[in-house]
Amino acid sequence: MPRQPDRPKYTVPGLTLADGGDVAAVLQERLVALVDLALTLKHIHWNVVGPRFIAVHKMLDPQVASVQRMVDKTAERVATLGAVPHGTPGAVVATRSWPDYPLARATTVDHLRALDAVYDRVAASHRDAAARLADLDDVSQRILVHQLRHLEFFQWLVRAHLESSGGSLPDAQ
Repeated sequence: MPRQPDRPKYTVPGLTLADGGDVAAVLQERLVALVDLALTLKHIHWNVVGPRFIAVHKMLDPQVASVQRMVDKTAERVATLGAVPHGTPGAVVATRSWPDYPLARATTVDHLRALDAVYDRVAASHRDAAARLADLDDVSQRILVHQLRHLEFFQWLVRAHLESSGGSLPDAQ
């Protein structure tokens, strides 16, 4: 059963305790997704093989570092709101709603296709979370929007490896 978010005993000025708890719960969902993304990126970094190995291998480390900064910023905002950020492996596995990354050692193209799908999910859910925060907390919303800009940029880098010279992606709808 997914863990229920801890309700804060205090929050930031200008938010009610209930709103602070709601914002923290939205951010906790994003924290889980970002911890999972950081681990997935590093897993791909270690297990990618084949043509363009070095380009993909080197492309992923800055993405890992950036996502780890997002994790930290998100967790610190949860704590600022008076809640407890849960970023342990157990919390991630217990609360995520998506399956584990499916590939182990695989070619660059296979990993990049799978990573494109991961970025689709993470970016879409970040966008949804930012919209849910629009009327609750503009500070937390801005954090998510800033992160979303980076997530979309990273997906563009991934897609540049997959894109045809005609501008289409394989398996695109």
